[in-house]
Amino acid sequence: MPDTLEFTKMHACGNDYVYINCFNRVIPDPAPLAVALSDRHTGIGADGLVLIEHSDVADAKMRMFNRDGSESAMCGNAVRCVGKYLHDHGMTRKNILSVETRSGVRLLAIGAAVNSRRLARRGLPSLIVTADMDAPRLHPSEIPVGLDGENVVARPVALGGKTYGITCVSMGNPHAVVFVGDVGALDLQTTGPVFENAGIFPDRVNAEFVEVAGRARLEVRVWERGSGETRACGTGACAAVVAAVLNGLCDMNTEVVVSLPGGELLVNYTGSTVLMSGVCVTVFEGRLKGLPVGCVTTPPSSAL
Repeated sequence: MPDTLEFTKMHACGNDYVYINCFNRVIPDPAPLAVALSDRHTGIGADGLVLIEHSDVADAKMRMFNRDGSESAMCGNAVRCVGKYLHDHGMTRKNILSVETRSGVRLLAIGAAVNSRRLARRGLPSLIVTADMDAPRLHPSEIPVGLDGENVVARPVALGGKTYGITCVSMGNPHAVVFVGDVGALDLQTTGPVFENAGIFPDRVNAEFVEVAGRARLEVRVWERGSGETRACGTGACAAVVAAVLNGLCDMNTEVVVSLPGGELLVNYTGSTVLMSGVCVTVFEGRLKGLPVGCVTTPPSSAL
């Protein structure tokens, strides 16, 4: 009998992932499963795969894989959706909960008070989740980026035959932010890979192209390493706001609306941390049969 696997597809601001509860199972090699499920023609279709596992230090542990199978340390939208999953499936009754990631433990507030009129629910099962994304890291060695100095803010760098003023931020994963006049006019399919694979970024990089629409509003497009252009990126939205504050374009301790192709996120850089709020949506649930080779799952020796 073929192995079966229950899953939930969720999205936050159009940033969609397939979520699998691994509290009672082990997926020995998630990479091929992430590739297979993420394909929008032959799979479920997603920006990647998220495994929700038991944690010894938090309410749950998140492992996130991009659509190319590479594992990522952090995804702001995905970790917020993990909070919704735990809430919806009765795995916690807490309104404040914690999720372990490769970038550390993140705190989530379920149903936090935000201006919900800015966050369209669109009639789907949704929940507002706020994530404390921790303090941004700005030193080049912590991002990492192969440039000198204490930080990289509006630094002119030649990439692909053009010079860009880049601001580099780590939100648990590396980001390069560029401010542009018209974000909609970008040929991101050409420019994105140039940034992602530039030699100055030893771990590749996520690139945000930002149009400043006001001191409390940014228009953003994101090229994510391992996934390409996505409809939204939570850590990218946070990096964009941090970069805007560092460049004097937005104000600290102010809620900034970040508009992405998939919707809006609310981001506040306090100086000591970054708070991100938005709606998380369950799209559908299902069961997989006949998993790809290498994707057979087994119960863990200490199943909960």
